[in-house]
Amino acid sequence: MASIFSIFSTKNPDEEMRKAQALFEKIISTQSDSRETRNIRVRMGLLCRAHLDKSFVTGAEQMASWQELAALAIANGKDKPPMPEPSVFQKIKAGDNEIFVYLPEDYAHEAFFLGGRYQSAAIPALKAIETMQGLANQLCYYELKLEEPFQVLQFLRDELAQSPDNDETSGFS
Repeated sequence: MASIFSIFSTKNPDEEMRKAQALFEKIISTQSDSRETRNIRVRMGLLCRAHLDKSFVTGAEQMASWQELAALAIANGKDKPPMPEPSVFQKIKAGDNEIFVYLPEDYAHEAFFLGGRYQSAAIPALKAIETMQGLANQLCYYELKLEEPFQVLQFLRDELAQSPDNDETSGFS
């Protein structure tokens, strides 16, 4: 994995984010189907999965905080604060380092807002998993050109498997 991460040698976050986006765009635009290219695509897929999962969780956490702030503002006769905004970049642990990973806006925003909808109980866990998996499938098949999609929200799948009612858990505890 060292080769895919070798571009992340700077400590400047803006430069790291620019390089993360350039790497993603280079990988998805590569026409080669060599073994090395497939391996790089799989590695990028794992990073993208981590980004999707983290965006979902971030959306859930930020929505919970926003709901509390909005309720407080309304109770005090003030305007609600602005809704939280998702990022196309997430800092992901890769080995002993943390690196920025880029996902196009459509993917990052959808994952973030799905997390928020799940947290606010607007959608149940199974629907959140199903929708997020569809997003991951689209990313894997059409952007990364992978033969097999990766599975997202494993933590939520595990939580559901251990849940007594096993299908409609909503919101993070």
